[in-house]
Amino acid sequence: MDTLDAKRREAAELRARAAEIEAELVHSEADRHWPPKTFYGAYYATSGFLLGGIAAMVSLLVNVIGAPIAGKSPLELIRVYLTFPLGEKALLLTGQETDVYVIGDGVILAIGCCLYIGTGMLLGVPLYYFLARIAGNASLIVRLIVASLLALALWGLMFYGILSWLQPMVCDGNWITDPKVMPPWVAAVTHLVFGWTLAVLYPLGQFTPYQRPTDAPETPEPTTA
Repeated sequence: MDTLDAKRREAAELRARAAEIEAELVHSEADRHWPPKTFYGAYYATSGFLLGGIAAMVSLLVNVIGAPIAGKSPLELIRVYLTFPLGEKALLLTGQETDVYVIGDGVILAIGCCLYIGTGMLLGVPLYYFLARIAGNASLIVRLIVASLLALALWGLMFYGILSWLQPMVCDGNWITDPKVMPPWVAAVTHLVFGWTLAVLYPLGQFTPYQRPTDAPETPEPTTA
């Protein structure tokens, strides 16, 4: 009987040791792939999505503050932005003709602000991704320069590479790239502010791998003479 109990205890110890070894193997396998050995693109794409929304809000705020100085409506940018889905009637929002649509003008402009921020979140993905690729470990000045070039390239691609032919095809008009409706420098500055904000906020989205805390060595108890 004693021999049987001893074997049971030994079997339990072996099962516990096997479970311990399996757990160590799982941790070792995870440590082998962490942190990523190459550029962590998915992380920076996610960071760009989140920070792009903040950058869009900043650029919109700059336009709201700057438009009255130029004698324009504070939400002039949103009215021009809404010409893509709504056409020329979007320029009449909160103008002499009020409530152009069944929904109140204020509600439409609020929806336009949300769509603008949502667009900024989407555009923040490629801009932040390439910013991290090109100037991830650079100084703020270098990041601002790279962000300026990327923002202007994005402006040229979106406005003159896509919207210049897509809006006429969809909306029978071309108001976004019409200099009489919105001067090109306004759109360029808006994109620059967007890019600069991402460059300034870049450290908030920078990837820092988590390091598991190591077990602290045991300190010997003081001996008394």
